Amino acid sequence: MTTFEVVFIATPALGNIAPLVEFANLLTKHDPRFSATVLTIFMPQRPLINTYVQSRASSPANLRILHLPTVDPPPPDQYQSSIAFLSLHLQNHKHHVKNALLNLLPSNSDSPVRLAAVFIDMFCSSLIDVAAELSVPCYLFFASPASFLGFTLHLPRPDSLDSESEFSIPSFKNPVPKSVLPSFVLDANDASSWFSYHARRYRETKGIVVNTLGELEPHALQSLHDDLLLPRVYPIGPVVDLAGSARWDPNPVQYKRIMEWLDRQPAASVVLLCFGSMGSMRTDQVEQIAIGLERAGVRFIWALREPPKAQLEDPRDYLNEVDVLPDGFLKRTAGIGLVCGWVPQAKVLGHEAVGGFVSHCGWNSILESLWHGVVVATWPVYAEQHLNAFQMIRELGLAVEISVDYRVGGDLVRAEAVEKGVRSLMEDSDELRGKVKEMSEKCKSALMEKGSSYNNLVTLIQELTLTT
Repeated sequence: MTTFEVVFIATPALGNIAPLVEFANLLTKHDPRFSATVLTIFMPQRPLINTYVQSRASSPANLRILHLPTVDPPPPDQYQSSIAFLSLHLQNHKHHVKNALLNLLPSNSDSPVRLAAVFIDMFCSSLIDVAAELSVPCYLFFASPASFLGFTLHLPRPDSLDSESEFSIPSFKNPVPKSVLPSFVLDANDASSWFSYHARRYRETKGIVVNTLGELEPHALQSLHDDLLLPRVYPIGPVVDLAGSARWDPNPVQYKRIMEWLDRQPAASVVLLCFGSMGSMRTDQVEQIAIGLERAGVRFIWALREPPKAQLEDPRDYLNEVDVLPDGFLKRTAGIGLVCGWVPQAKVLGHEAVGGFVSHCGWNSILESLWHGVVVATWPVYAEQHLNAFQMIRELGLAVEISVDYRVGGDLVRAEAVEKGVRSLMEDSDELRGKVKEMSEKCKSALMEKGSSYNNLVTLIQELTLTT
């Protein structure tokens, strides 16, 4: 029997590598003829990723993790932004990726093993060259929504940013206001030109797999299907890691404390505040959140993390949260609240005590919340999250708005807005809660046999087996 090897390469960021590994798992579980190799890239600035990768080393036999040899990082004079750094760093791994693929290619034409495809993620487009050189089909795995994929293909022109206040993007039904454009578009550095480069190269792939589903993003997906210069798009989501960091939690004592605290709370009474693996707030914003939470008087879990000390680093847990919270806050809220650092978000969202989620609107977090039927209040911080928040509020009507345009270093979200948003989320969102529950059922149905995402996966597998 012919077997098929598929190789996956991800940017060393938790929001990129985790869904890619879950997709590799989905593919190999669906069809036992497939085995997957995930090539990982080491970044000492991001210890959480290394912890995650080590935890997945004991994955099933048909999914293995392979560490690429370490290369020197790009010198600081070659980049201005983290996007440029990552793009260059990944590009500098071409030689090692080529060697890894050569080792996986069958030694003779009679071999029953076929290297069916290479899957890259959004910042790995320079590796298309390696796949082309070895005549291996190359696909894009896009861990962000279809709406953002459409946005990258139609980035606003730099000269229009000063003169226009909103922009027509085919993957959005409504005009997109300048206030929700990603920082990489607005900042005067090299990030936008790197995104333009990647987007142009997406069109060279054989297909694009998007972690979404037709029932969630019908307009955005239709706009991509209408783009005749784009390869076929396969919506196969939601691909979510339901165990999440509980499987590899760097602080198991804290995980136990969180889950035991939740076990003591009434159903749907707790709001989770969590701003992602790279999300943190400066001290004056922390104070406003604390005041707003206390005034709202609702039960809460707050994942409070310290801003990174240097570019490219991830936030860390505070050694002592008391240092950044208002005097007496922890004592006054001891009966209803829990302030902690890193949280096992997927497990927390799946707990029956959680009824709302103040979220940075990273796409993985949105998919997790929709899967569990938990209503989101939007508070984007970085990357494409402002566009995600805009889509959830204006396009899909599936979230409560606290902010859609918050920027670190910009205007504060005041305590009044926090209080209002949290109250609305927990006390006044019955109709919205019903819509989110309905979408939750659609998410689960899409992955079942004959569901929309299931059918797209079947079609993709057929293509992978026919083209080798």
